[in-house]
Amino acid sequence: MAQVRQISPFRYPGGKTWLVPVAREWLTLAGRPSILLEPFAGGGVIGLTAAAEGLADHVVMVELDEDVAAVWHVVLEGSDRDAAELCDLITDFEVTLDNVRAVIDASPPNSVAKAFRTIVKNRCQRGGILAPGAGLVKTGENGRGLASRWYPATLAKRIEATRGFKDRVSFVQGDGFEAIKKYEGAAMFVDPPYTAGGKRAGSRLYLHNEIDHAHLFELVAEYAGAALLTYDDAPEVRELADKHGFLVGNVAMKSTHHAVMRELTIFKD
Repeated sequence: MAQVRQISPFRYPGGKTWLVPVAREWLTLAGRPSILLEPFAGGGVIGLTAAAEGLADHVVMVELDEDVAAVWHVVLEGSDRDAAELCDLITDFEVTLDNVRAVIDASPPNSVAKAFRTIVKNRCQRGGILAPGAGLVKTGENGRGLASRWYPATLAKRIEATRGFKDRVSFVQGDGFEAIKKYEGAAMFVDPPYTAGGKRAGSRLYLHNEIDHAHLFELVAEYAGAALLTYDDAPEVRELADKHGFLVGNVAMKSTHHAVMRELTIFKD
């Protein structure tokens, strides 16, 4: 993890920073794909890393959630002025309970304000959860409360760094299932909400969490070139991987509460 560049402005539930070394090796073995598709982008760690390190010629990030998409619209597609305005909002923000609630409860007048509200939610709500009903951080890291995950200079630097390679990334606000069909033959990193096999984490963490996992496996089998999927270790998931002839691995990772857990890495050659 010490060798993993922290690149996303999101502190994302289910984020895949821990998977970066595996993804690097996979993309290298895949022969530097011309297109890497991330159909459930979320915090976008794998796609952004691939673009920053030249592990793929071009990266396509797809996200359905409009709040998350607002950030990527500004960071990846917005003007230099919009990106600078977002960074200024972050660096000038004083994290107090009243200020945080005011931002979260506001109706943003433009895309920059909407992106800023998303980042405030992500950094000040427990676990980085953006789904409705998420509560605010209380004690937080080292007892710093709401400000425990608010690193304004760092966030601004990550946004500015991403702007430096934005020409190698395309962002699409839309349905990941449709994107898989559209980008037939592309390498794909597929990290859907974890709701297969009776798992409930995805339904708690994400607004858009209803996934037909059997159909997703069918689409990846039919349309993807090389593919890497990540899932909770559940019998249903292993059965789907076996049905389509995918290889299954097991990787240790740490949860938000530092508990060691194991997730499945599923490969299509």
